[in-house]
Amino acid sequence: MNGEINCKLLREITPLTQSDCFSVFSRTKTEFDFPLHFHDEIELNFIKNAAGAKRVIGDHVEEIHDIELVLVGSNLQHGWFSNKCKDKEIQEITIQFHRDLFDEKFLQRNQLNFIKTLFQRASRGVLFSTETALSIMPRIISLTQKYGFDSVLELMSILHDLSISRNFRTLSDASFNKEIVSFNSRRIEKIMEHINNNFGQNITLSDAAKIAGMTEVSLSRFFKLRTGKTFVDTLNDIRLGHASRMLIETTDSINEIAYKCGFNNMSNFNRIFKKKKDSTPKEFRKSYTSVGVRTFV
Repeated sequence: MNGEINCKLLREITPLTQSDCFSVFSRTKTEFDFPLHFHDEIELNFIKNAAGAKRVIGDHVEEIHDIELVLVGSNLQHGWFSNKCKDKEIQEITIQFHRDLFDEKFLQRNQLNFIKTLFQRASRGVLFSTETALSIMPRIISLTQKYGFDSVLELMSILHDLSISRNFRTLSDASFNKEIVSFNSRRIEKIMEHINNNFGQNITLSDAAKIAGMTEVSLSRFFKLRTGKTFVDTLNDIRLGHASRMLIETTDSINEIAYKCGFNNMSNFNRIFKKKKDSTPKEFRKSYTSVGVRTFV
């Protein structure tokens, strides 16, 4: 095997047609048997009675509890796997809708601001709290019995309530998903483009300052103000995002991946990876293999 071999990643062709606003599937199952996949549609997935199963969203892997409600953005790889789940009556309700169901101009309106923000976060996967999942559960269940315009209004209402709920968290790293973020600054966006195109090379604050036409001290302050992170932290996050993807999708050794992503010191790579991901690169790769996700052909 060489490092260019990619793992199986299914692009799902969903049954949702261009003539429909959304589709909803309700089923009771004994196990999770669908592979890691992605699709154009945004997906809201409700799961009950699956404690011990594993959720995989982008570069995020986590064992789930009894109640689960997750919003998955367009073309974000995801899947649920039986793992330690022993329950034979897993309830799953999946709602899929077109990413352009809400027109961009429509989302710019003040009343849609929370939903717009929710969709932006969904590009990394959003896990809602158990309290939110339980409160929304009856409405998600009843949505399977609604039709026509009433069903569309109810879906919009559910999404609005989710968008203003508390204690939800994003799952996958933005850098892993190559998320395009606007910082309302051409200087910052030019620097981010440079980092993404050259993450395997030696990149310094001095390089970034020249691109921005600023002094290093001025850029350092400006960068933190606009992004919320230091230049070095941002550089490391982007490199770790690429490293995570390579750990999942290639058979390259961990050493090779570290150097390809601009880390010239293995101890430093392991330390930064552990701090960010709460696992070593080896443990991170193994977590995918253990649920049968990382299969090479």
